Amino acid sequence: MSTTSATIVVGVDGTRASERALGWAIDEAVVRGCPLNVIHAWDYEPVADWRENTVERARRESEALIDEALRRVSAGRTELPEIIRRSQRGYAAEVLEVASEGAAMLVVASRTGHAVRQIVLGSTSLHCVRHAHVPVVVIPVTDRDLAEATR
Repeated sequence: MSTTSATIVVGVDGTRASERALGWAIDEAVVRGCPLNVIHAWDYEPVADWRENTVERARRESEALIDEALRRVSAGRTELPEIIRRSQRGYAAEVLEVASEGAAMLVVASRTGHAVRQIVLGSTSLHCVRHAHVPVVVIPVTDRDLAEATR
């Protein structure tokens, strides 16, 4: 049972770095006795999306990504907080900014995306630090995380 009503929000994107952020957020939610809101933001533009896809399929893939991240990170843990899963359509930085309203904190990994994408779209973690409504914890990436992101 939660001892506080404010949630911790964490963004996941399927990378090893975001799984480390999720693990940190799980630990913090357990210590604080609060729920954890796990969010994956996705966007689907039929004209720009190179895959043959549907909005429903994109949502299912997003939900599966959240479930897989939680499965991997929670394996072997004896205690978990209340977990709220949210697959939300939109740009990650904006989705996380809005989700931070009323939360206790926002947790993200730094620089998990491909370098070209970051140049064009900007850094999600940087946007969150500048615009979130609560304190932001940015989990730094490791060399292994960076190598994975460039594959």
